[in-house]
Amino acid sequence: MEENVLTKRFALIGRNISYSFSRGYFTEKFQKLGLENCEYVNFDLAEISELKATLATQVHELGGMNVTIPYKLAIFDFLDELDEEAREIGAVNTVQLLENGGLKGYNTDVYGFRVSLAPLLPKGAVKALILGTGGASKAVAYALKQLGVPYTFVSRSASEKSLTYDALTPELIATHTLIVNCTPLGTFPDVEQCPDIPYEGIGEGHLLYDLIYNPAETAFLKNGRLRGAQIKNGLEMLEQQAEKAWEIWNSNQ
Repeated sequence: MEENVLTKRFALIGRNISYSFSRGYFTEKFQKLGLENCEYVNFDLAEISELKATLATQVHELGGMNVTIPYKLAIFDFLDELDEEAREIGAVNTVQLLENGGLKGYNTDVYGFRVSLAPLLPKGAVKALILGTGGASKAVAYALKQLGVPYTFVSRSASEKSLTYDALTPELIATHTLIVNCTPLGTFPDVEQCPDIPYEGIGEGHLLYDLIYNPAETAFLKNGRLRGAQIKNGLEMLEQQAEKAWEIWNSNQ
Protein backbone atom coordinates (compact mmCIF):
# COMPACT_ATOMS: atom_id res chain seq x y z
CA MET A 1 0.00 0.00 0.00
CA GLU A 2 1.18 3.53 -0.73
CA GLU A 3 1.20 4.64 2.89
CA ASN A 4 3.86 2.04 3.74
CA VAL A 5 6.39 3.49 1.30
CA LEU A 6 8.66 5.79 3.32
CA THR A 7 11.90 7.60 2.51
CA LYS A 8 12.35 5.85 -0.81
CA ARG A 9 14.06 6.82 -4.04
CA PHE A 10 12.89 5.38 -7.35
CA ALA A 11 14.94 5.66 -10.50
CA LEU A 12 15.08 5.26 -14.25
CA ILE A 13 18.15 3.58 -15.73
CA GLY A 14 19.00 4.65 -19.26
CA ARG A 15 21.18 6.83 -21.47
CA ASN A 16 20.35 10.41 -22.53
CA ILE A 17 17.06 10.32 -20.63
CA SER A 18 16.55 13.94 -19.66
CA TYR A 19 13.19 13.77 -21.50
CA SER A 20 12.09 10.95 -19.15
CA PHE A 21 8.36 10.23 -19.07
CA SER A 22 8.85 8.19 -15.90
CA ARG A 23 10.34 10.95 -13.76
CA GLY A 24 7.53 13.38 -14.52
CA TYR A 25 4.84 10.72 -14.14
CA PHE A 26 6.00 9.41 -10.77
CA THR A 27 6.84 12.84 -9.38
CA GLU A 28 3.24 13.87 -10.06
CA LYS A 29 1.97 10.57 -8.65
CA PHE A 30 3.89 11.05 -5.41
CA GLN A 31 2.48 14.56 -5.05
CA LYS A 32 -1.08 13.33 -5.57
CA LEU A 33 -0.59 10.56 -3.01
CA GLY A 34 1.05 12.88 -0.51
CA LEU A 35 4.23 10.81 -0.47
CA GLU A 36 6.57 13.62 0.54
CA ASN A 37 9.44 11.23 1.34
CA CYS A 38 9.45 9.60 -2.10
CA GLU A 39 11.35 10.91 -5.09
CA TYR A 40 12.06 9.76 -8.63
CA VAL A 41 15.44 10.39 -10.25
CA ASN A 42 17.30 9.52 -13.44
CA PHE A 43 20.35 7.26 -13.46
CA ASP A 44 21.66 8.59 -16.77
CA LEU A 45 24.54 6.21 -17.50
CA ALA A 46 26.95 6.45 -20.41
CA GLU A 47 27.67 2.73 -19.88
CA ILE A 48 25.71 0.11 -17.97
CA SER A 49 28.91 -0.76 -16.06
CA GLU A 50 28.44 2.50 -14.12
CA LEU A 51 25.36 1.03 -12.46
CA LYS A 52 27.36 -1.03 -9.95
CA ALA A 53 28.91 2.05 -8.33
CA THR A 54 25.58 3.89 -8.43
CA LEU A 55 23.79 1.06 -6.65
CA ALA A 56 26.54 0.75 -4.05
CA THR A 57 25.88 4.28 -2.80
CA GLN A 58 22.07 4.27 -3.04
CA VAL A 59 20.78 0.74 -2.66
CA HIS A 60 19.48 1.28 0.88
CA GLU A 61 17.30 4.19 -0.24
CA LEU A 62 16.03 2.57 -3.43
CA GLY A 63 12.44 1.38 -3.65
CA GLY A 64 12.56 0.23 -7.28
CA MET A 65 13.87 1.04 -10.72
CA ASN A 66 12.67 1.33 -14.30
CA VAL A 67 14.93 0.51 -17.24
CA THR A 68 14.82 2.07 -20.69
CA ILE A 69 16.92 1.96 -23.85
CA PRO A 70 19.61 0.91 -24.37
CA TYR A 71 19.80 -1.20 -21.20
CA LYS A 72 16.68 -3.41 -21.22
CA LEU A 73 18.82 -6.45 -22.04
CA ALA A 74 22.14 -5.40 -20.48
CA ILE A 75 20.43 -5.07 -17.08
CA PHE A 76 20.19 -8.89 -16.97
CA ASP A 77 23.81 -9.06 -15.77
CA PHE A 78 22.91 -7.16 -12.60
CA LEU A 79 19.86 -9.19 -11.63
CA ASP A 80 19.64 -11.95 -9.02
CA GLU A 81 16.20 -13.17 -10.15
CA LEU A 82 14.14 -12.88 -13.30
CA ASP A 83 10.40 -13.06 -13.73
CA GLU A 84 9.51 -15.85 -16.17
CA GLU A 85 7.61 -13.51 -18.49
CA ALA A 86 10.58 -11.15 -18.71
CA ARG A 87 12.82 -14.13 -19.42
CA GLU A 88 10.63 -15.23 -22.32
CA ILE A 89 10.39 -11.70 -23.72
CA GLY A 90 14.13 -11.15 -23.41
CA ALA A 91 13.89 -7.62 -22.02
CA VAL A 92 13.47 -6.03 -18.57
CA ASN A 93 12.02 -2.60 -17.87
CA THR A 94 11.22 -2.89 -14.15
CA VAL A 95 13.49 -3.91 -11.27
CA GLN A 96 12.22 -4.84 -7.83
CA LEU A 97 14.37 -4.54 -4.70
CA LEU A 98 13.89 -7.80 -2.81
CA GLU A 99 13.82 -8.09 0.97
CA ASN A 100 17.13 -9.98 0.89
CA GLY A 101 18.77 -7.12 -1.00
CA GLY A 102 18.66 -8.83 -4.37
CA LEU A 103 17.29 -7.45 -7.62
CA LYS A 104 14.49 -9.07 -9.63
CA GLY A 105 13.64 -8.10 -13.19
CA TYR A 106 10.19 -7.81 -14.75
CA ASN A 107 8.73 -6.60 -18.03
CA THR A 108 5.67 -4.38 -17.56
CA ASP A 109 5.75 -3.11 -21.16
CA VAL A 110 3.85 -6.21 -22.23
CA TYR A 111 1.10 -5.47 -19.70
CA GLY A 112 0.87 -1.81 -20.72
CA PHE A 113 0.67 -2.60 -24.41
CA ARG A 114 -1.86 -5.42 -24.01
CA VAL A 115 -4.21 -3.45 -21.77
CA SER A 116 -4.15 -0.37 -24.01
CA LEU A 117 -4.53 -2.32 -27.26
CA ALA A 118 -7.16 -4.95 -26.45
CA PRO A 119 -10.27 -2.71 -26.51
CA LEU A 120 -9.26 -1.30 -29.91
CA LEU A 121 -8.54 -4.48 -31.86
CA PRO A 122 -10.37 -4.59 -35.21
CA LYS A 123 -13.18 -7.13 -35.30
CA GLY A 124 -12.70 -10.40 -37.13
CA ALA A 125 -9.43 -11.99 -38.13
CA VAL A 126 -6.46 -9.72 -37.45
CA LYS A 127 -2.87 -10.01 -38.61
CA ALA A 128 -0.20 -7.61 -37.40
CA LEU A 129 3.01 -6.07 -38.66
CA ILE A 130 5.55 -5.06 -36.00
CA LEU A 131 7.86 -2.35 -37.31
CA GLY A 132 11.26 -2.72 -35.66
CA THR A 133 13.01 -5.52 -33.82
CA GLY A 134 14.37 -3.82 -30.69
CA GLY A 135 13.52 -4.51 -27.05
CA ALA A 136 10.08 -2.89 -27.18
CA SER A 137 9.08 -5.02 -30.15
CA LYS A 138 9.71 -8.16 -28.09
CA ALA A 139 7.12 -7.08 -25.52
CA VAL A 140 4.67 -6.16 -28.29
CA ALA A 141 5.10 -9.58 -29.90
CA TYR A 142 4.58 -11.32 -26.57
CA ALA A 143 1.37 -9.37 -25.93
CA LEU A 144 0.05 -10.12 -29.41
CA LYS A 145 0.72 -13.80 -28.81
CA GLN A 146 -1.31 -13.58 -25.59
CA LEU A 147 -4.14 -11.93 -27.54
CA GLY A 148 -4.05 -14.57 -30.27
CA VAL A 149 -2.96 -12.14 -32.99
CA PRO A 150 -0.45 -13.52 -35.53
CA TYR A 151 2.34 -11.10 -36.35
CA THR A 152 5.30 -10.53 -38.62
CA PHE A 153 8.33 -8.40 -37.82
CA VAL A 154 9.54 -5.79 -40.30
CA SER A 155 13.23 -4.88 -40.17
CA ARG A 156 15.81 -3.00 -42.18
CA SER A 157 17.83 -6.22 -42.39
CA ALA A 158 16.64 -9.44 -44.00
CA SER A 159 16.24 -12.51 -41.79
CA GLU A 160 14.20 -15.68 -41.55
CA LYS A 161 12.03 -14.11 -38.85
CA SER A 162 11.24 -10.78 -40.50
CA LEU A 163 10.37 -8.98 -43.71
CA THR A 164 12.33 -6.03 -44.99
CA TYR A 165 10.66 -2.70 -45.66
CA ASP A 166 11.38 -3.21 -49.36
CA ALA A 167 9.25 -6.35 -49.30
CA LEU A 168 6.13 -4.50 -48.14
CA THR A 169 3.46 -3.89 -50.80
CA PRO A 170 0.11 -2.09 -50.61
CA GLU A 171 -1.54 -5.51 -50.94
CA LEU A 172 0.37 -6.92 -47.98
CA ILE A 173 -0.38 -3.83 -45.92
CA ALA A 174 -4.08 -4.21 -46.75
CA THR A 175 -4.13 -7.74 -45.29
CA HIS A 176 -2.45 -6.72 -42.03
CA THR A 177 -4.99 -4.54 -40.28
CA LEU A 178 -2.85 -3.89 -37.19
CA ILE A 179 0.46 -2.08 -37.68
CA VAL A 180 2.59 -1.28 -34.63
CA ASN A 181 5.52 1.12 -34.83
CA CYS A 182 8.27 0.11 -32.41
CA THR A 183 10.94 2.25 -34.05
CA PRO A 184 11.95 5.74 -32.80
CA LEU A 185 11.12 7.32 -36.17
CA GLY A 186 8.94 10.39 -35.64
CA THR A 187 9.95 11.08 -32.05
CA PHE A 188 10.26 14.77 -31.12
CA PRO A 189 12.08 16.76 -32.42
CA ASP A 190 12.32 14.74 -35.67
CA VAL A 191 8.56 14.81 -36.11
CA GLU A 192 8.56 14.63 -39.93
CA GLN A 193 10.12 11.17 -39.98
CA CYS A 194 8.07 7.99 -40.24
CA PRO A 195 8.56 4.33 -41.15
CA ASP A 196 8.87 3.80 -44.90
CA ILE A 197 5.84 1.65 -45.65
CA PRO A 198 3.26 1.84 -48.49
CA TYR A 199 0.61 3.85 -46.63
CA GLU A 200 -1.70 3.67 -49.66
CA GLY A 201 -2.58 0.13 -48.54
CA ILE A 202 -4.12 1.44 -45.30
CA GLY A 203 -7.89 1.84 -45.04
CA GLU A 204 -10.75 2.27 -42.58
CA GLY A 205 -10.35 -1.26 -41.23
CA HIS A 206 -6.83 -0.60 -39.96
CA LEU A 207 -5.50 0.25 -36.53
CA LEU A 208 -2.13 2.00 -36.38
CA TYR A 209 -0.44 1.95 -32.99
CA ASP A 210 2.71 3.98 -32.30
CA LEU A 211 4.73 3.40 -29.13
CA ILE A 212 5.88 7.02 -29.39
CA TYR A 213 3.93 9.51 -27.26
CA ASN A 214 5.74 12.76 -28.13
CA PRO A 215 4.33 14.13 -30.39
CA ALA A 216 0.84 12.86 -29.62
CA GLU A 217 0.24 12.32 -33.33
CA THR A 218 3.33 11.18 -35.18
CA ALA A 219 3.69 11.33 -38.95
CA PHE A 220 3.06 7.56 -38.94
CA LEU A 221 -0.27 8.03 -37.14
CA LYS A 222 -1.22 11.02 -39.27
CA ASN A 223 -0.71 8.99 -42.44
CA GLY A 224 -3.08 6.39 -41.04
CA ARG A 225 -5.70 8.87 -39.85
CA LEU A 226 -5.83 10.58 -43.24
CA ARG A 227 -6.69 7.21 -44.77
CA GLY A 228 -9.47 6.49 -42.30
CA ALA A 229 -7.57 4.23 -39.93
CA GLN A 230 -8.02 4.16 -36.17
CA ILE A 231 -4.88 5.44 -34.41
CA LYS A 232 -3.35 5.14 -30.95
CA ASN A 233 -0.15 6.56 -29.46
CA GLY A 234 1.98 5.09 -26.69
CA LEU A 235 0.95 7.30 -23.78
CA GLU A 236 -1.58 4.91 -22.22
CA MET A 237 0.88 2.04 -22.59
CA LEU A 238 3.47 4.05 -20.66
CA GLU A 239 0.97 4.96 -17.96
CA GLN A 240 -0.21 1.36 -17.59
CA GLN A 241 3.30 -0.08 -17.46
CA ALA A 242 4.24 2.52 -14.85
CA GLU A 243 1.27 1.59 -12.66
CA LYS A 244 2.18 -2.09 -12.98
CA ALA A 245 5.75 -1.27 -11.94
CA TRP A 246 4.43 0.62 -8.89
CA GLU A 247 2.36 -2.41 -7.96
CA ILE A 248 5.43 -4.68 -8.23
CA TRP A 249 7.64 -2.34 -6.18
CA ASN A 250 5.11 -2.29 -3.36
CA SER A 251 4.25 -5.98 -3.40
CA ASN A 252 6.81 -6.75 -0.69
CA GLN A 253 5.98 -3.83 1.58
